[in-house]
Order: sequence, then structure tokens, then C-alpha cells
Amino acid sequence: HSSGNQVGIASDQHIRLHDLRTMKCTTVLDNAHTQTVRDLDFNPNRQYYMATCGDDCATRFWDTRNCSQPLLSFFNHSHWVWKVRYNLRDQLLLTGGSDSKVVLLNVASLASTDPATEDEEEEGEKEIDHNKEQMREGVLEEYDKHEDSVYSVAWSTADPWLFASLSNDGRLVLNKVSKEIKFSIIL
Repeated sequence: HSSGNQVGIASDQHIRLHDLRTMKCTTVLDNAHTQTVRDLDFNPNRQYYMATCGDDCATRFWDTRNCSQPLLSFFNHSHWVWKVRYNLRDQLLLTGGSDSKVVLLNVASLASTDPATEDEEEEGEKEIDHNKEQMREGVLEEYDKHEDSVYSVAWSTADPWLFASLSNDGRLVLNKVSKEIKFSIIL
């Protein structure tokens, strides 16, 4: 986790969260997925939110304070989901799977406020732009530039709209979030 005090361990269908300060297990998610959990990633802006993916073709979102059921579940791959990664703008997420696809997801309902304006706005005084068109939750784009299983995806640390994916055949593909999606988020 980004604070450096919590680590997540996936084993079979289960996930265990450990606090490194106390060296104790803090949370156990039994049967987080119906098949093997392949990856997990913590939200960089909301410390209790986590995304997981697995062999059941699912990407799931959890609040680690109450793990009785996932907050959201998406089945956007036709085969195993190998990797899940949050963007610094935590409403965007990437998944990569053995169906050779990279999927860009929108999870705005679980996202924090805009990191660029978060410090400027006081709690309870946030302005809401009712005229702004809301993006749909779920799959925003699918990228199919790979011919083999996608085993890794990563966001650029220099450009929040740039990402890379790596497939089993060694193909590295760089992509950018489309201008339409980018502008609908920042404007």
C-alpha cells in the first residue's frame, strides 16, 4: 500500500492484509474470487480501497474496513485477468488478461476527489457542476494490440495518461488514454 504500512498477500482465492507496524494480519478475505487471485492494487488516494483480479475473469473492488462483499465487480475479460493497476487519478484503472486484451475502466463512484484540487476544497464545500456530463462506469476502452496473454500493465510516472502493457510473446505496447476521456475527466 502507498502508505507503506500495509501489505496484501494473495493465495488461491484468498487475500490477507498485514500491518507491518504490528506484524499482524488485519484482514482476511476468504473466497475473494471463485478461482485463483492473480493480482491486487491499493488505491493511491483512498487508503482503504483495493482492487483485485483473478482467474474467474473478474475485477473486484473492496473497502478493506468491511470486506463482507465487494463494492463493485466487473467481468470485462473472457479469460484470466493477470494484472490490475490504479492510475494516480484513481477513477481510472487498467487490467490485462490472458485474452490478449488491456481494458481501461472507469470507477468514478469509488474515486477520491481530483488530486490537483483536493487541498483547495474544504470538506462539505465542494462545488458540483450539474452540467458536466458524467462518464459511464465500467469499460471505457479496450486495447487489442497484443497477440498473446497480457501479463503486465503499468501507468507512466511522468505522464498520467500514458501506459504500457507487456505480453507473453515479449511485445511491449505503449498507449495513451484518448483525448475524449482525458478531457471529460479534467474539464
